[in-house]
Amino acid sequence: MFLDFEELTLNVGEQKIFVRHGGDPGNPGLLLLHGYPQTSAMWHAVAPQLTDQFHVICADLRGYGRSSKPASDDLHMPYSKREMAKDMVSVMSQKGHKTFLVGAHDRGARVTHRMALDHPQNVQAMVLLDIAPTREMYRDASKEFATAYWHWFFLIQKHPIPEQIIGNDPAQFWKLKCFNQAEGENPFIAAALDEYIAAFSTPEALHASCEDYRAAATIDIEHDDQDDGRKVEQPLMVLWAKRGVIETCFDAMALWQERADRVEGEAVDATHYMAEEIPEEIASRMLAFFLRQIEQKDAAE
Repeated sequence: MFLDFEELTLNVGEQKIFVRHGGDPGNPGLLLLHGYPQTSAMWHAVAPQLTDQFHVICADLRGYGRSSKPASDDLHMPYSKREMAKDMVSVMSQKGHKTFLVGAHDRGARVTHRMALDHPQNVQAMVLLDIAPTREMYRDASKEFATAYWHWFFLIQKHPIPEQIIGNDPAQFWKLKCFNQAEGENPFIAAALDEYIAAFSTPEALHASCEDYRAAATIDIEHDDQDDGRKVEQPLMVLWAKRGVIETCFDAMALWQERADRVEGEAVDATHYMAEEIPEEIASRMLAFFLRQIEQKDAAE
């Protein structure tokens, strides 16, 4: 995986963040963020297609992969998307990019949503894969959504309920949850799947990933409410799975229009793991969108 990409670990405050990066550091910076329960390995087929135009940095979020898994607190603050976003702004700064583009999936896309709000001077534009805004998804939750995304409601239960249950067989839980979201199929290459399961299977990783979801249902919504209606101002493209929950349970564009001023997007023919199912299409759409934003910014200047 990731031919010609360098691997390194960066010190970010008290945390350590693992990254893979490739391409000319003089090119515009492009941060790629993964979802649950994966790692930066999910970009193995997309990232190499973008290095001609961008300096591509694929990071493991705190709590995942080879990044730090800090102790949490009663408010789940260390796993708030605000804290996770701060990590990524520091990562990009250390790699030479004060302003940058972001492509993100699932949990990483939720971190990116918060990063765009908290750090508008840093985030230039973004492509978010297969999410609608967290607060609005909880607000508009239906029986169909709760049935399909049962893990949202399981993982937020008090410690140690989900940790102990998953810990009995982390690999089996991982496959049950993820293959189910891919219509019962396995869309993952062997090397990526091995990394995902190994990274997920420690007690620290299980707890951290549950804290990510607990934060989403509590402190992250508090932070959203504190924005008092302020919207994302940066250009945003949202792509969601035609064969997924966002398509069947929500009006994705309507929800994003509640939270963002300049949003475009559509459903693509894939399931939740679109970056690994249709990597050429995802890379092509990201490339076209980001280059258009750069051209428009240059023209405006």
